[in-house]
Amino acid sequence: MDSSSSNSTPPCSQRLLALAHQLRLYNPPPEEDNEIEFRANKVITQVGFPESVSPVEGNENVRRDQGLESKRAAVLVCLFEGNDGDLRVILTKRSSKLSTHSGEVALPGGKKEEGDKDDAETATREANEEIGLDPSLVNVVTVLEPYLSKHLLKVVPVIGILSNKDAFTPVPNAEEVDAVFDAPLEMFIKDENRRVEEREWMGYKYLVHYFDYETGGTKYLIWGLTAGILIRAASVVFDRSPPFLEQNPRMKVPRTVAKDTVLP
Repeated sequence: MDSSSSNSTPPCSQRLLALAHQLRLYNPPPEEDNEIEFRANKVITQVGFPESVSPVEGNENVRRDQGLESKRAAVLVCLFEGNDGDLRVILTKRSSKLSTHSGEVALPGGKKEEGDKDDAETATREANEEIGLDPSLVNVVTVLEPYLSKHLLKVVPVIGILSNKDAFTPVPNAEEVDAVFDAPLEMFIKDENRRVEEREWMGYKYLVHYFDYETGGTKYLIWGLTAGILIRAASVVFDRSPPFLEQNPRMKVPRTVAKDTVLP
């Protein structure tokens, strides 16, 4: 998959087998009753930035109305081993034709559909549609805690392992993806080529991380939700925290906000 790929790479290394075992033992913080519902043009939510550090103001129970689907999505953090032995993650540059997040770097994924049995199926189905990644090539090993996107979409990161990278040739869906590339996962827990911006929403301050990355003569900016998910994924995979503050510890999301609310 990466530019240094070689057909001599074994289909599945001992390192990837050990990683799969390690990640299957990972238990994300439990999801509480944090469905998002629509009522009288309001969005009611209990999710955070990630969820475990983002309690909601108020502690009354939230009920999901019959027949209303929560705003839920899943993304695939697909890992493989590069020729140099480093763990790499597959990323996309979204099409400039898209109405939201156009031209931004993202993880393959999208909104849950009615037929999806779980978050893993949502993430792998979307990856297949976006970049031609056959779900049978991906060994899903765990999920991380949900994140909240700027459009108040609950996003569940699904970690999968691509054991045989040579079996995957990216076929980008031109309507959704301009480019497919990969980056070393460990860069997201290093304080290199990184900057941070503090923003404020409804009286609460939160951090937005930016990582600069260049490959094949092309420069990419990995930031926002994607950067946040990759920081957490790298922390779990390498079993160590980044040398920088990941997020303000008590960022809160109000229980009721306007349906069309977008985070700054």
